[in-house]
Amino acid sequence: MLDSLFKPKSVAVIGASTRELHIGNRVIKNLIEFGFKGTIYPINPKADEICGIKAFKSILDCPDGIDVVHMVIPAKLVPQAVEDCGKKGVKNIIINSGGFSEIGPEGEAIEKDFLERAEKYNIRMLGPNCQGIINSDPKCRAYCNFTYTKPDPGHISIVSLSGGVAEVIHQGFSAMGVGTRFYASNGNACDVTIPEIIRYYGNDDETKVVVTYVEGLRDPITFREVAREVAAKKPFLAMKAGRTEEGAKAAASHTGGLAKEDLATDLIFKKAGVLTFNDEGDLINAAAAFASQPVPKGNRVGIITNTGGPAVIATDVLVAAGLTIPPLSEKTKSMLQEKLFKEASVNNPVDVLATGTAEHYRACLDAMMEDDGIDCIYIGFVTPFFVNTESIAKEIAEVNKQKKKPIVCNLMTDKREWTETVKILQEGQVPCYSLPSVAARAMCALVRYRNILDREVGKVKIFEDVNKELAAEIIENARSAEKKILTAEDVYGILEAYGIPVSPWKIAATAEEAIEAAKDMGFPVVIKADSERIVHKSDMGGVAVNITDEDSVKKTTEEMKNKFNVPDLKFFVQKFLPGGLEVIAGAKAEEGLGHLLMFGLGGIYVEIMKDVIFDLTPVTDSEAEEMLSSIKGAPLLDGVRGQKGVNKKILVEIIQRLSQLLNDLPVIKEMDLNPIMAFEKDAFVVDARISL
Repeated sequence: MLDSLFKPKSVAVIGASTRELHIGNRVIKNLIEFGFKGTIYPINPKADEICGIKAFKSILDCPDGIDVVHMVIPAKLVPQAVEDCGKKGVKNIIINSGGFSEIGPEGEAIEKDFLERAEKYNIRMLGPNCQGIINSDPKCRAYCNFTYTKPDPGHISIVSLSGGVAEVIHQGFSAMGVGTRFYASNGNACDVTIPEIIRYYGNDDETKVVVTYVEGLRDPITFREVAREVAAKKPFLAMKAGRTEEGAKAAASHTGGLAKEDLATDLIFKKAGVLTFNDEGDLINAAAAFASQPVPKGNRVGIITNTGGPAVIATDVLVAAGLTIPPLSEKTKSMLQEKLFKEASVNNPVDVLATGTAEHYRACLDAMMEDDGIDCIYIGFVTPFFVNTESIAKEIAEVNKQKKKPIVCNLMTDKREWTETVKILQEGQVPCYSLPSVAARAMCALVRYRNILDREVGKVKIFEDVNKELAAEIIENARSAEKKILTAEDVYGILEAYGIPVSPWKIAATAEEAIEAAKDMGFPVVIKADSERIVHKSDMGGVAVNITDEDSVKKTTEEMKNKFNVPDLKFFVQKFLPGGLEVIAGAKAEEGLGHLLMFGLGGIYVEIMKDVIFDLTPVTDSEAEEMLSSIKGAPLLDGVRGQKGVNKKILVEIIQRLSQLLNDLPVIKEMDLNPIMAFEKDAFVVDARISL
């Protein structure tokens, strides 16, 4: 538990200063100005008082058991200060100073020193090189931080490694008039971690929404576990930086090349049920809605407006995101026809006209709250000078108190002129946005979270017919021979050991053996040059398809022997299976997390079209089905323009078997099954590669 950190009854500042432009002064002022309910102990050997509060020469002169100590002192002085805090029974230390592991070996040694001392005395450390924490609860009012945003009490809790981004987000809520609950920025995170803080927020009843910003996950396994736990209780919103593909590592496989930089973090969020954002503004706006609104039961939106154009913009955004604007029930339409102006539109959107009154808005709100075909209510509200807008705001706020269905409001006004209208809506906890598209995206986020809650997680299927021992033996033999790229014989042996269907094949050392293999399986056949040194066979002329007779087999093998002067060259003879839909499955190891598993349209166009989807192993049956339906080419799997569809059940099983294979054989670095030829009844891997 982190109660003594986030709900301190006493705070000391080692390095408190009489200089106004000093962090040691700002922390004291923030505590005073924010109305901290506990006791403050400024520590400064040269001052008698700071900001009107008695100063102490040393922490050793203070009472025992202080909850939080800020350290705003040079790095080299921190270890001894921690030792002194330990002797006084201090519970938590926030190190605002820098100069530790972030600067190199010298700072790292200092950090190690103070950590050992802290552990000896059971002191929890936040930072170093961090801002600290804020708690807006009126019972505590702890501003253990040197930043400037003084939040109103609210229900959003923020945590971020980056103090700069955390403060931007925090200021965004403040600018909207939306309160926050807890705030934490933990810098180097040498002890108290982001997952630990997230779990604390998850267990806090007053935190309705958790918001985080990450630039990478230091401990992805723990983060995934905590995120799943918290996201099941309440909306968990996250933004991840570093999404550009320029950072993607060079990779020999298609799968590795298509996996963008740090894709695993996105997939951790997805698997855990975290709502992700690419834009900090969208994150702030969504969190503001979650802080005061119930989660909708579905995606059907009722729109009430007194101006048409902005409602059209909002409709476009909502529909593009998969929400629907359904017709109103006959009962609702009949009721509105009685109560609105005759010229008003009683379709969905409902346009009450610019002259619409508070009674008209209330009639629409009440009707839509009772209409079973509406899950969410979007309000467009421009404030004309010829209407009593304050009375309209009061009705919106009154209905919002019901918390029956979520409401978002596109408030189009001059906030300097219509101050009372704005105040009524803010105090009524109605999430208001100046632009229609922004309000619509906030509504979309509410529905996205409903979809997360309703999604079918599925089960990880374990196939009992696999031969794990055989596959492991093949891998071990390859490693003993110091192979990084497996031969086709090894690859297909592993696939068959896991019940993954492959096109009939044989390995031939000579032209004569290749001819016999072709005769046994029946023409036409495919012949591939097989060597650890030959990676992309098609690009190098190492694949010949649709070979129909013995002479062609002999000619092909001789040409390949002359082209590839490698000592381990063999010929991979395979049954030719034309006419199917080419798809790809693949994998890329992700340290500490298992593998990224990929599925998409395959063949020679895979890197041009890039129509692929990823998930993290282990993959459940529902997740495998979702992978098939999520690619842009999903309609091809069902059949289009007279073409027959493919057996998706087999493709789902291949993904699940591949997931089990990767879980059992983590030494696999990258894998491509490309293409898999998918037919109406069957599917077969016809080319594959594995690197260790």
